[in-house]
Amino acid sequence: MPEIFQYEFMRRAFFVAVIIAVIAPCIGTSIVLKRLSAIGDAASHSALAGIAFGLVMGINPILGAVLFSVFAVLGIEALRKAFGKYSEIATVVVMSAGIGLTAVLSGFITSGSSNLNSFLFGSIVAISDFEMYLTIGLGIAVIIVSALLYKELFFVTFDEEAARLSGVPVNGINTVIMLLTAVTVSVASRIVGALMISSLLVIPVAAAMMVAKSYKQTVWLSIGFAEIFTVAGLFISYYMDLRPGGTIVLLGVIFLICVMILTRKRRR
Repeated sequence: MPEIFQYEFMRRAFFVAVIIAVIAPCIGTSIVLKRLSAIGDAASHSALAGIAFGLVMGINPILGAVLFSVFAVLGIEALRKAFGKYSEIATVVVMSAGIGLTAVLSGFITSGSSNLNSFLFGSIVAISDFEMYLTIGLGIAVIIVSALLYKELFFVTFDEEAARLSGVPVNGINTVIMLLTAVTVSVASRIVGALMISSLLVIPVAAAMMVAKSYKQTVWLSIGFAEIFTVAGLFISYYMDLRPGGTIVLLGVIFLICVMILTRKRRR
């Protein structure tokens, strides 16, 4: 067995990372194709406020992140309807609220500031058994819902009006997409970092879009790409003593640039 897998915390980290690398692109595909990529940022900042709330109240920060992220995405969906054609304002408003709440709540954290820092940029050492089981449970829920609503998600992603005329409950599906985004952001905040999880929602999907020829291919390729640079990022961060979240995101960016260069050469 390689040295890296001799440690319990690393085995736990790899297990959690593999799950996150599956669910993030599943949700990210719909978000990116609907041109709502910024929602990941708004949800992640709200999750950070929930983490600070959990540390202040003495509850598990991941639970606080889930609660605040869910309220955030539901708020975004309500504000999008209120602002109409200026719906992008909703994301900025909720993101601002999340940043403000984090700043205020962090002032009440008398101890554990380093714990908050681990959620900002991710920490593979700090993943507890409870957080691992919570990630497994929520991850399975996201995968099951995504699979069951695959056709509906496909229709709503590309043409809401046609989906509505076909009898698809568009408002309900949009709400489901928002809730799945909130859950994904929350469970990934520990290992990837709340400030960087939105990158894992977008970057593998962007790379997959460069080479995929269908929606299904985009989903599967984005999952494969996410697994590649997530697992590679954990290996590199361990052996080079780097932050795992930042390493994973930077590898993702490098991977995306390489895909862009290769696809451009192939098209010439």
